[in-house]
Amino acid sequence: MRNRFVRATRLVVPCLFLCTSACAVSTQQEVEIGSNYASQIAKELPLIKDAEINRYITALGDSLARVADGRNLDWHFHVVDSREVNAFAVPGGYIYVNRGLIERSTTMAQVAGVIGHEIGHVTRRHSVKQMQKAQGTNIGATLLCTLTSACNSGLSQAALQIGASAAFAKFSRTDEAEADEVGVQYVVKAGIDPNGIPEMFEILQKERKSTPTEVDRFFASHPMEESRITETKRMIAEYPAAQLKGLTRDTPAFQAFKKRLLALPAPPAAKK
Repeated sequence: MRNRFVRATRLVVPCLFLCTSACAVSTQQEVEIGSNYASQIAKELPLIKDAEINRYITALGDSLARVADGRNLDWHFHVVDSREVNAFAVPGGYIYVNRGLIERSTTMAQVAGVIGHEIGHVTRRHSVKQMQKAQGTNIGATLLCTLTSACNSGLSQAALQIGASAAFAKFSRTDEAEADEVGVQYVVKAGIDPNGIPEMFEILQKERKSTPTEVDRFFASHPMEESRITETKRMIAEYPAAQLKGLTRDTPAFQAFKKRLLALPAPPAAKK
C-alpha cells in the first residue's frame, strides 16, 4: 500500500539552505504536511465513501484520540477499500485502516487496538522524526515547498515525495514497540479491552502461515515477531485486574459496521 503511494524522487532543491538537520517541525507544520499527504492519498487510494461506515470509524477513532492527544489535533479516520491487510498513519492526525484488516477482525477491541497503535505513531511523532533524520537539510525544502508558494508546483510535488519517502518508511522496532505500549494505554483509557491488540496480531500471524501473500504488506510496514505478542500481553498483565474488569470487548454497533462493510461491492483490483 505504501509502496504504491510513495514513489521516491531524486531532486536537488534550490532552497536547502533554509533549514539544517536540527530543524524542528512545529505542530502546525506537521498538520499542514499531513494535509498535503492526505490529499495525495485521496487521489491514489480508493477510500470508502459510505456515510455510515465513515461515521462509525470516526466515532471509534475519536474515542481513542480524545484520551491520547495532548495537542488538540483535528483527527481524520478513513477505511481504505482494499482486501490487503494494512493500516497506517500520516503526520498530523490522519489514520487509515484497510477494509481487509477490519474484515479479518472478530471484535471491536481488535480494530480499536490497531487504531490506538497508529494514533501512537502520530502522538509520538515517529514519521516526523524519521523525516528529520532521513532528510537532513532536505526537511527545510519540504517545509518551504509544501507550506508556501516559494517553489513552483513541480518542485513542490517533488519535495513532497522526498518527504513522503521518509514519512512512510518502515518504522523501527523501537517505534513499533512504543506504539504498542501507548496503544495499550490508549484503549484502556478509552474503556476498551486491550487484549484486542495481541489478539489481532495472533489472527494475522495465523493467516501469514496459511496465506502469506494476503498479509505481506502489513508485515512489510509493521515488522512483527512473536515477541510483540508476548510483550503486549505482558503490558496488559501489569494492569490491576480490577482496572481491566468490565472494559468493552465488542458492541452490536461494531458488528453492524462490519456487516455493512462486508456487504459492500468487492474492492477494486489492486494497482500493479
